[in-house]
Amino acid sequence: MSDKNSYLKSPDLMPVGSNERKVGTGGFAIMWVGMAVVLAAFAIGGDGVVALPLGWVVVSAFIGCLLIGLVITVVGDIGIEHGLSFPVYARAPFGTIGTHIPSVTRGVTASVWFGINTFFGASAINGILTILTGFDNWFLCYAIFATAQIINTAIGIKAVERFADFAAPVIILISIWIYYVLSGEAASQGNSIWNSVEAPAYGVSAVSVFLIVIFSVMGFWATLGTDIPSISRFIKGPKYEKNFFKRNKGAFIGNMITMPIVQTFMVLIGGVAYIALGNFDPVVALQETASGIVLAILLVMIVLAQWSTNTTANVIPAAVIFSNAGGPKVPFYAGVILAGLIGTAFQPWALFEVIVPYLLLSGAILSAIIGIVMVDYYILRKRRVNVPDLYKSEGQFRYHNGVNLAGIISWVIGGGVAMLFMDYSFIFGFVIGGGCYYFLAKHWYFKKFKQEEIENPDDEKYLGLTVGRDWQIDMEEDKKDKISV
Repeated sequence: MSDKNSYLKSPDLMPVGSNERKVGTGGFAIMWVGMAVVLAAFAIGGDGVVALPLGWVVVSAFIGCLLIGLVITVVGDIGIEHGLSFPVYARAPFGTIGTHIPSVTRGVTASVWFGINTFFGASAINGILTILTGFDNWFLCYAIFATAQIINTAIGIKAVERFADFAAPVIILISIWIYYVLSGEAASQGNSIWNSVEAPAYGVSAVSVFLIVIFSVMGFWATLGTDIPSISRFIKGPKYEKNFFKRNKGAFIGNMITMPIVQTFMVLIGGVAYIALGNFDPVVALQETASGIVLAILLVMIVLAQWSTNTTANVIPAAVIFSNAGGPKVPFYAGVILAGLIGTAFQPWALFEVIVPYLLLSGAILSAIIGIVMVDYYILRKRRVNVPDLYKSEGQFRYHNGVNLAGIISWVIGGGVAMLFMDYSFIFGFVIGGGCYYFLAKHWYFKKFKQEEIENPDDEKYLGLTVGRDWQIDMEEDKKDKISV
């Protein structure tokens, strides 16, 4: 197979140059407003207040947000520095063929979340229509809502950002309204939202619950932490900037300020909903406390929030992954459609009762990938990447028949151990996966398969934005990949 026809060179997987990056600092922060309003956040709050006072649940959620926000920022540098998507960079730690194993796993997870959030939003749409017209058919609402999101995403990242610009202020205002509605309902029942605890935990048990909330938040955003490069490659960044924080300012504000504030507030709403009405799901809770046009307006927030979350955090990453797996025969728009079909096939309406365990499981599987990617990028390659070879079927990332066994073995070990400690799955998977990869790659695999950027480190040759380079891969030539500076 010539490189010209190689699936490694699908047009949708090419590095994004600085002049093609359309998302600014404010735009990405606004996108986070919509992404952070998700069912999982409500569920974490509802589960947490069973054993801990709401204040401690909020503190633990905020800590978890800050930690995973930092991880997302650090991994996102791959996209900002080199313009690479996650499945393309994953060819380095997993191989040109091996990349499909972890990346497709992430793609399926993202698709499942698309289905869950779409069902959540469809339930709100159905509730609105029932209130206003008497119409009641949630599955038709699901089909229409899913189609609208797929079309919005297929148009491209700018369309997604424009929708977020519209949705964000509405989401913020209505979220505050929901909080006051539910707080008032709790007060009317004589419940203090800050002191009401159904089955209080003490001592070691309380600490355990506190940590579980932290790792549940981290486990959920481990999905985006894995493939944030697929989004961050569209974020504007300054050329010739060596300072990490200045170079990643466009992502840092959203990841470390907007997300922790909004996500923690959603955890708070879930906790208040449970205290007030015994159900963390605000759609159900609000139907018991509001009626008519007021309820319809509140449910609009749920619809806009799920739309914003899905397009950015789930459909785009999944579509890029499926495009990587399918090559030129699966363009981005086809990957978007495939993500929608897979998400629906998993019957998300049946997954509502196992949200938190699902978060911990996905955290176990994906956190090991994050650890491996971070070790490969920062510790072993020191941010230098032989980008042209990522697109060569016979280049340095072919390893053994296209598989980097050090990466695959480390993922299996890290993910496997994390599953044995489900309550703390993220930290076990992250540390063990990354640690195993460092040892196996440095002392075994990279001795056998030499890596040019490690053997001959050269910033000018292997860095991207820091040295003012936009990587450009020639789609036609087999032996010569052009690099423009």
